[in-house]
Amino acid sequence: MARVILWAILLVVITRSLSRLLHGVFEGAGYRREHSAPPSVGLVRDPICGVFVVPGQSLSAGSGTTTRYFCSEACRRKWTKS
Repeated sequence: MARVILWAILLVVITRSLSRLLHGVFEGAGYRREHSAPPSVGLVRDPICGVFVVPGQSLSAGSGTTTRYFCSEACRRKWTKS
């Protein structure tokens, strides 16, 4: 009986691993389900002009929890002068 339970657990683990592998391969190839939403990106607000920017594609000043993100070099210069 213990042997059957161990085989069942092994089968579940292998099936789940293969499922996750295939899901990653299809996602990497650009395949998406029709009803799945694209991943969202959190935006931050520029403290000078108020424009919302993507943190990974914006200019920043500061570090850690005091990091500020800016839409342009002009806004970042204004922030550092004050």
